[in-house]
Amino acid sequence: MVINIDIPAELNKEQRYKLISARLGGIAASEADALANLCNFMAYLYWTMGDVNWAGVYILRGGELVLGPFGGKPACSRIALDKGVCGACARTKEVQLVPDVHLFPGHIACDDASNSELVIPLFANGQLWGVLDIDSPTVNRFDEADKAGMMKIASQVEALAAQLRL
Repeated sequence: MVINIDIPAELNKEQRYKLISARLGGIAASEADALANLCNFMAYLYWTMGDVNWAGVYILRGGELVLGPFGGKPACSRIALDKGVCGACARTKEVQLVPDVHLFPGHIACDDASNSELVIPLFANGQLWGVLDIDSPTVNRFDEADKAGMMKIASQVEALAAQLRL
């Protein structure tokens, strides 16, 4: 299967996220293995979102976040729940939209090129499963439209999580 990563430049953010979500649905429909789909989801987000330098998931294991499938440079393997934007998201179970990570207390610089971050909690069977983390080298890259679009995509990731036995 060939996966189209071209996103028409004239689309607004809502349209972009709708197209990305539809294509992620196509990826999931063509493959039965949830882990393979999760890997392709993260690679697809990395290549299609624009102006991001990392897209991936951290999975909650034993009271800390452990690196899962991602697109981008190698990343921190483990994150304590009391550290960084991802830890804050997991601890509070609330979306973290951070315009400038350098102003976020306890920010962890896995990639020193990251300047803004959007992290969304992921749930499976009503329990926190992990977080979806998107980083950008641009300050103020993410806004409420990105948050809304990524929350819809997070629900697709959550559907995969329910199938995984991690």
